[in-house]
Amino acid sequence: MTPWGKRDDMVVHDHDPFNAEPPRTALAGHRTTPHDTFYSRNHGPAPEIDPAAYRLTVDGLVRDPLDLSLDQLRERFEEVEVTATLQCAGNRRTGLMEVRDIPGEEPWGSGATATAHWTGVRLADVLVHAGLHPEAAHIAFAAPDVSPLPDPPEPFGGSITTAKAMSPEVLLAWTMNGEPLPQIHGAPLRVVVPGWIGARSVKWLTHITAQAEPSANYFQATAYRVLPPEADPRTSGPGEGISLGPIALNCDILSPDDGAQVPPGPTRITGYALAGDDRTVARVDVSLNGGGTWTQANLDAADEPWAWQHWHTTLDLSPGEVEITARAWDSTGALQPESPAHLWNPKGYINNSWPRIHLNCH
Repeated sequence: MTPWGKRDDMVVHDHDPFNAEPPRTALAGHRTTPHDTFYSRNHGPAPEIDPAAYRLTVDGLVRDPLDLSLDQLRERFEEVEVTATLQCAGNRRTGLMEVRDIPGEEPWGSGATATAHWTGVRLADVLVHAGLHPEAAHIAFAAPDVSPLPDPPEPFGGSITTAKAMSPEVLLAWTMNGEPLPQIHGAPLRVVVPGWIGARSVKWLTHITAQAEPSANYFQATAYRVLPPEADPRTSGPGEGISLGPIALNCDILSPDDGAQVPPGPTRITGYALAGDDRTVARVDVSLNGGGTWTQANLDAADEPWAWQHWHTTLDLSPGEVEITARAWDSTGALQPESPAHLWNPKGYINNSWPRIHLNCH
């Protein structure tokens, strides 16, 4: 049985730390992702924190440092709910691995993305209560899950800009889909940063620091950065490459599954699209000839501004081998890049190239 209450067909990349994703077809038909289907990305063992003994420290460039229990968070600040999609920066990495080897990284497929209803308090309300100094340009998060990846090992952390932190959608969350936050997803309290890569939504949050510069934590300063193709990640140091924040425009095909056998004729094709940060999905197109011609898909209405949008279309498939391709446009007119070869980077981040599946129509 798959650990942490996950479905039995999860693709488990590591057991400890636990890293797993569902098959792509499991995401089809769910606007919100059930807990047993929600991907899990971890860099160290999941800590077990007693909610009754939990404390959150808020310090740094603030007028009044805070030391809060969960009950104090609930009592002092307004409870709000946000529906948001989280996506690992390594989602669809296997497409980049087909271009060129990426040693030492998990072979994430299409399942490292998911959507949930998150309940908690606005990070902005907590920061206002603490009294931010004007020079606090970044808000750093720290957690107790220790990763062996840095040398020496280091707890996980990261930061976001104060401008993003003060946006009303950024939460300190304690429930997920109406249930207490599961341990593997950050209980008792986690950050949820809609529109940004999942690594910035730090789990098991214990410390918030207002500071003038981005976090010096390994997972902000060294990891989760797009390095130039010729770089060696083993020798790259802090500050090299492009630091990842907002999610890139992306879409994927969820059903039928890649490699499936289907009868010729009208076939329903479904998927999702996600724009990231403050952009929205404007259109999704689907092609049967590698992008020579396109059919506009039907785009479901957005439930929430920070959640993915599902799309669908029905195409008439001819007998034989069929390749289906999709692409998304966002509200700025931006379009997904065509080829993963144009995106390859040594850590395998941000593959938002056109998704492609192959079907056997017999």
